[in-house]
Amino acid sequence: MGEHIIDLQGITKSFGEVTVLDNFNLYIRPNEFITLLGPSGCGKTTLLRIIGGFEKPDEGKVLYRGQDIADVPPNKRNFNTVFQKYSLFPHMNIYENIAFGLRIKKMPEEAIREKVLNALEIVNLPGFEARYPDSLSGGQQQRIAIARAIVCEPEVLLFDEPLGALDLKLRQGMQHELKKLREALGITFIYVTHDQEEALTMSDTIVVMHGGLIQQIGTPVDIYNEPKNKFVARFIGESNIVDGVMHQDFEVSFADSTFTCVDSGFAKDEAVDVVIRPEDIKIVEKAEGMLQGTVKSVYFKGVHYEMIIENGAYQWLVHSTQMEEAGTEVGINIYPNDIHIMKKEENH
Repeated sequence: MGEHIIDLQGITKSFGEVTVLDNFNLYIRPNEFITLLGPSGCGKTTLLRIIGGFEKPDEGKVLYRGQDIADVPPNKRNFNTVFQKYSLFPHMNIYENIAFGLRIKKMPEEAIREKVLNALEIVNLPGFEARYPDSLSGGQQQRIAIARAIVCEPEVLLFDEPLGALDLKLRQGMQHELKKLREALGITFIYVTHDQEEALTMSDTIVVMHGGLIQQIGTPVDIYNEPKNKFVARFIGESNIVDGVMHQDFEVSFADSTFTCVDSGFAKDEAVDVVIRPEDIKIVEKAEGMLQGTVKSVYFKGVHYEMIIENGAYQWLVHSTQMEEAGTEVGINIYPNDIHIMKKEENH
């Protein structure tokens, strides 16, 4: 399993009658970019605040390199936090904003200058030290907030939805910048977001959360291609989820047809949920299709067309660069690697 920089053991946290985290367990490795992903109210921000020391768990341990730090205040932990609201000091120039934490540590002025200028280089804003926050764009202010967080050389950097206030283009650019920054710094990033694209783009590991519980942990590819339950399949991207029956290893029936799949280990004739991503459904001539249907609606989405194809009692969401007019009868093919089987059970 290797070394863990942080171990969360049995973390439980309630606010009044509402349990936000329920016996939550998770380990985080050094130099890992791990994202806590889930909808509002799932407990991800509370968990980040517990890691940072801004909240105390009702039960459980927060271990940092094996030592319980649940009672250690935030300023005594070797962590720093980047918030959605940049919280830059408007009356200080950029140099002083970044130097603030170093001055608290009473570091010599020469060392402060070296570290501040180096931090500005890392976030690609050299020469900005004399400017003030109100003269910067949102993306530039976020970079300064990151520079202020990294200048004290923390071992863990916490991000609480830091790109939420940026427009789409800036957000996408900052996603790539953050990934490169983590690789350059060689420290652990713990990132909170409800944005699936952010999580898939940047993370080494994604922790999907719902109702204070972990739904699935895995790489972005695993989370997207092999969702463990309906919540994950619906929350990460778009999905067609239909009832099926697993007759035997590698053979499943759904939509009144039998298909070859790549899944095994189910009981004979076990009822299952079948997940098929919209981009994995191939449109062919009607006579060549495994299933036949009628195109009910077509929407242009820029890089693809989004279509609803009706097949008897089923409606399939399809993403394709091939456009078919509404009312056209078509065939659709679904190949073994594109069929994902899940056990029929409630969220864990």
